[in-house]
Amino acid sequence: MKAVVFHEHGGTDVLKYEEISEPTIGPKDVLFKVRALGMNRNDLWAREGLPGIKFPMPHISGSDAAGVIEQIGEAVEGFRVGDEILVHSWISCRSCQACTSGQEYFCREGKIWGFLTGPLDGAYAEYAKISYFNAIPKPENLSFAEAASISMVLLTVWHQLVSRAEIKPGEDVLIWGAGSGIGCVAIQVAKLFGARVIATAGTEEKLERACQMGADLALNHYTDDIVKRVKEFTGKKGVEVVFEHVGEATWERSVLSLAFGGRLVICGNTTGFEAKTDLRFVFNKQLSLLGSHQGNKAELLEGLKFVKQGLIKPVVWDTFPLMEAAQAQEMMYAGKHFGNIVLIP
Repeated sequence: MKAVVFHEHGGTDVLKYEEISEPTIGPKDVLFKVRALGMNRNDLWAREGLPGIKFPMPHISGSDAAGVIEQIGEAVEGFRVGDEILVHSWISCRSCQACTSGQEYFCREGKIWGFLTGPLDGAYAEYAKISYFNAIPKPENLSFAEAASISMVLLTVWHQLVSRAEIKPGEDVLIWGAGSGIGCVAIQVAKLFGARVIATAGTEEKLERACQMGADLALNHYTDDIVKRVKEFTGKKGVEVVFEHVGEATWERSVLSLAFGGRLVICGNTTGFEAKTDLRFVFNKQLSLLGSHQGNKAELLEGLKFVKQGLIKPVVWDTFPLMEAAQAQEMMYAGKHFGNIVLIP
């Protein structure tokens, strides 16, 4: 089969379109033909390398995928050849206390498929294998490209806003980076729960699209005084929830934008991980600073119920042939997309 493989860390030039063997499945695995795969920021991090993390080599990236099952192991339950699936990318041991209590995101052996798995174990390929526990029936109302771009972003957002922040009707929510895959879904989830949304983006086109997605106010995070505009919009109160995934570049403004008793929930740090915090605001305003990472399968299935009803919609910005993965990653770097970029094997 054809796959995009890298044998060392580096720029997009290390991505090689190669002929490799199809994966061999175990008794609890399914082999599926990848019909589409959604790109994520961790595809770039794995290729570049991260301090203190050893990535299995040679490496195939890709944590979001949708396709059709072609083989099943003898112990697989609930699936058959020909079923259309998408991937739940968080792989856990399923036997520790965290896993058996529904908190598999705390599993010490947990890892993201296509990020820290391998060698040669991800979605940038014509075929891929996954444990049947991590296979989810594809919603019938989604194309393969849409299905491939919803799983990880939906799970991340659902865990972050619903489970961790416990978003409530009538609350004001500040969502950074509306043009990102998770930003698009975060706007929809916040509106689904009856919140007012302040979304940020870096261009007028993205601000317009954020409003089309449901944002009540869209601000340019490069040119607008975010804290001032947030206070004006909320009657000097501030927001109850900040959806943070940018990190160092936005952290101080996130804290200052919170109302008394507000919750800042963070799932990433694309601009850096060393952020300054004035602790006086934290204890005087009794703020909650919450971390969020991945989620469990039940949360993903809950979120997908609303996808099936058309209340949460995947946003596919562009598609590329798999062999053009390097160009697609360059587009993600440039940050000109709104929503998800999808590769088609």
